[in-house]
Amino acid sequence: MQTIQKRSGSGVWTPNGHNKVRCRSVSKKAVVAASASANARDMSSALSLANIRSSLIRQEDTIIFSFIERAQFCRNLPVYTPDAIPVPGFDRCGRRYSLLEYVLRETERLHGSVRRYTSPDEHAFYPGDLPPLVLPPITYPSVLHSCAEGININDRILRIYVEDILPGLTAPGDDFNYGSTATLDVPCLQALSKRIHYGKFVAEAKFLAKPEEYSALIRAGDAAGIMELLTDREVERRVVERVRRKAATFGQDVTEAGPAAAAGSNGGSADGGSRLKVSPDLVARVYEEIVMPLTKDVEVLYLLRRLDGDAGERQTGGRGAGAGTAAALAAAAAAR
Repeated sequence: MQTIQKRSGSGVWTPNGHNKVRCRSVSKKAVVAASASANARDMSSALSLANIRSSLIRQEDTIIFSFIERAQFCRNLPVYTPDAIPVPGFDRCGRRYSLLEYVLRETERLHGSVRRYTSPDEHAFYPGDLPPLVLPPITYPSVLHSCAEGININDRILRIYVEDILPGLTAPGDDFNYGSTATLDVPCLQALSKRIHYGKFVAEAKFLAKPEEYSALIRAGDAAGIMELLTDREVERRVVERVRRKAATFGQDVTEAGPAAAAGSNGGSADGGSRLKVSPDLVARVYEEIVMPLTKDVEVLYLLRRLDGDAGERQTGGRGAGAGTAAALAAAAAAR
């Protein structure tokens, strides 16, 4: 194969952003492709506001299938306990990572290098540890207000997943499949994070539908009022029932003759036969008590900042949720 030397120069994108290696041998075809995409734009419509509903429905499937995969293994507490497994990784305070934290961080480093976390619908659990890109940056459509960049509640999602979701999803005990357990936890967390942070897109669509009503509440800093305005309890009820039915359907064993048994709602079959791969009631409860409330928290955080930067509008200050915003959000949560 013909090769050429690609030299790093100022103003030219180079993999990893490093100039330590002055030249490297790469295929001519690869260089042409990389050069052509150096100013690439996202040409899909995946992040358009018109596609929000279809994206949210598709993400339900991803979450359920991720749960089904994780439910194969026991709880395996050592995976979540720092120092239980001597992984070669430590946080900034010198505490050794748990195996889950280590696998999640290393996975994000790989995915981050190929620009996963440059997409506005993806959020890293360890954003400060992401490596330089090995692909040239890609430009995404400007759909969200700039305040969206400072909103990331993955620390809450990780804690809730380990403490509240896993006990219901998995059988108690230890089967020693620690590596499989951690690697299957990662897609569960990524799917939950994406679904919950999609609240930014939902909030933008709701704001554009009722700009005057939301603007008045935003100027007043009324987080509880914003929460009430954006909440549609009938839609939430339909979502809960839809994911319950999906979990009952996806969790069946399907043979050439069809489903093995009619699905029950509690993880067993309606006729007392073979159990489902995941409890439909659990999935419904996760959506009702965790996914949708956290999504609405993200919506409120976004909307409280939605007017930032507009001339004469109230400023909340800083990137992300400050103390005032957090207090307002807590008040909204208590009110709902």
